[in-house]
Amino acid sequence: MSNVKKIPMRQCVGCREMKSKKELIRVIKTDDEGVIIDLTGKKNGRGAYICPNADCLRKAITTKGLERSFKAPVEKEVYDNLEKELKNIEAG
Repeated sequence: MSNVKKIPMRQCVGCREMKSKKELIRVIKTDDEGVIIDLTGKKNGRGAYICPNADCLRKAITTKGLERSFKAPVEKEVYDNLEKELKNIEAG
């Protein structure tokens, strides 16, 4: 038997495509901090994943993908932070 390591797959809340966890940005909802971006991927909280591109973010906003994942409203500030983060990733 070969020891093939299984790659964890997650679904983007924007485009709804299954991709490996490393390709996506994790957004979490915590009790104390609310909805934040988790760049480490290791913080505790309910997680949702989004592709690191502006198209998926726009789709997630229009389809309310994050709200559906967290079963709670998401503030505009969270989307603004995500947008800034995506610009940093695309630039650098």
